[in-house]
Amino acid sequence: MKLGLEGKVALVTGGASDIGREIALGLAAEGAAVALSYHSSAQAAQQVAEQIRAGGGRATAIGCDIADLEQVRAMVARVAAEFGGLHILVNNAGLVLRKRFAESTPEEWRRQIDTCLYGTIHCTHAALPHLEASAGAGRVITVVGDSSRVGESGLAVGAAARAASIALMKSIARETRAGMTANVLSLGLIETAHDPAFIAANRDKLLKLYPLRRLGRPGDVAPLAVLLASDSGGWITGQVISVSGGFSMV
Repeated sequence: MKLGLEGKVALVTGGASDIGREIALGLAAEGAAVALSYHSSAQAAQQVAEQIRAGGGRATAIGCDIADLEQVRAMVARVAAEFGGLHILVNNAGLVLRKRFAESTPEEWRRQIDTCLYGTIHCTHAALPHLEASAGAGRVITVVGDSSRVGESGLAVGAAARAASIALMKSIARETRAGMTANVLSLGLIETAHDPAFIAANRDKLLKLYPLRRLGRPGDVAPLAVLLASDSGGWITGQVISVSGGFSMV
């Protein structure tokens, strides 16, 4: 696949593992320089960056707490300075705390909202001047769970934060300059390093919710993210695209 990302610069939050890792590798394979942000997975992020560089690409890993606006601004400035600009932002970082809402605490609400909503707000706001200056090549791709659209027991606050992120992306799509796009990938349950005990304990029941009779893999998400980042996805904006194995059909 040749999608013409040579000369483009991408920032992928939560790029150290799983979905973020696959998106970062997919963008790099199409020629983009990639910056991966991480919060606590420094070694894993460095390994992804080294893998990209070993294949002849350009990559760097940057530690950042996306809940902290000043850290985000410093990260975006560093990416633009190191690679000569910023064209693509992938808001992938998130936090999943599975618990019944009635049993959850204000501290748990705050942590999820700070990461899943404010993190997206911070990164998008800091990146926008660079994206809007990129001659119609600016792209924002925000990754959420389908719980943000259809609700899910045990994920109430995280779903609410991500639903707000959807509204943010739709609004950004309407108010940004011509040529820039903002879209959302809404995911079904992806088998990642997060929450393996829940998946193992509920696999048979979960599979019945998916017409394709399997859960997602990180590699199922990356191709569409790369397409949206490219010129081939340039007439798609303000959309919420489900990558869910048929879990939701809305």
